[in-house]
Amino acid sequence: MVQAAQTRKRLGVLIGGSGLIGGTLAHYFKTKTPDEIEIRAPSSKKLSIRTAQDIKAYLQKVQPDFVINTAMAALDSDAQLAFEVNYLGTVNIARACCAMNIPYIHMSSASTLPSGMDLTEEDHLPLSPDLSNYAKSKLMSERTLRYMGANQGLDYTVIRLAIVYGEHDHKIQGFHRLFFTIADESMPCLFTKRGVAHSYTNANKLSYFVHHVLDHREEFSGETYHFVDKKPVELDDLILTLKSYLELHTPREIYVPYPVIKSGKYFLERLAKFLNWFGITVRLPPELMFLENFYQPQTLNCDKLYQSSFVDPSPNETIYTVLPKLVIYYLTRWGHLNLITTFNEEFFGSNELEEDFRYNPRELLTSIHADSTSPFYDLLAEQRSREA
Repeated sequence: MVQAAQTRKRLGVLIGGSGLIGGTLAHYFKTKTPDEIEIRAPSSKKLSIRTAQDIKAYLQKVQPDFVINTAMAALDSDAQLAFEVNYLGTVNIARACCAMNIPYIHMSSASTLPSGMDLTEEDHLPLSPDLSNYAKSKLMSERTLRYMGANQGLDYTVIRLAIVYGEHDHKIQGFHRLFFTIADESMPCLFTKRGVAHSYTNANKLSYFVHHVLDHREEFSGETYHFVDKKPVELDDLILTLKSYLELHTPREIYVPYPVIKSGKYFLERLAKFLNWFGITVRLPPELMFLENFYQPQTLNCDKLYQSSFVDPSPNETIYTVLPKLVIYYLTRWGHLNLITTFNEEFFGSNELEEDFRYNPRELLTSIHADSTSPFYDLLAEQRSREA
């Protein structure tokens, strides 16, 4: 049932606003709903979810109408950090929301699910010591939220995400790590096998779903949803499509068996430890822990999502349709950061001021002093009118 229109501006707290999901949500609420919803996205200096007192003090001060939690510890964090951030932080936020009687929207992960096809919201891995710290903490969070919903009256919604794609991922992780590896020409062959499919999550569409969930609490309270694109994507096809967009010669269409990749991973881990003896810090990509997933399918059933009252704002948008935009965005960003230089001039040409900055800094400085250092006229006129 659709709720009545809100009569006042709502205030929400977004935790984890510096990440891809959090940053996308913050941008959405800032640009799409400025008159309806105001979002506070405190940094970890203002609010550490590892400390219960921080959570209570901040939420008491702000008095929000809802809380969204997108925070997560790094994928390769040790047990203590994963437990404190991903699990204990989640529980303490939930306890505060329960006490204040406000909704809590929690972002979870497909890492809580086994491999397989067409997995539903009821599926999950068994909780065991063998799970990675990340998967274990996420799975425990989901279970505790369900328990608090049933026993403490917590108004919560869990949103499970698969492989997320979108702009503004400054950490180069997940899908963007795969993209970066291809663009950097460091993937010589296909590290997968034919037909391995995975589900993908559109970060931009997710913002519309979160907004809808906040507006329709009666329908979505106490529920878990898979938020993924309708059609899964075969990994080898996606890799070869990226290769085609970038006009590269690699990776070649040769499928490397998993035992070979596993041996290579073991060698890299041993090499990293060896180099540490000489004071050389080597940090392998945390995605290596999911290397086995490159060889096993995992697709999430999203019938529950699309049978709800939520309407997909861009039903034809998929990772393939947004690839051209993502390619331009990330190659530009990585080029500016000198992470990848191959495509700078070929893709984007050269900028006259950039050329002067590189090769004629004295002439550029003189030119700017002569033409571009006077106060902005419009701001100066406004300031003078205030002083008058």
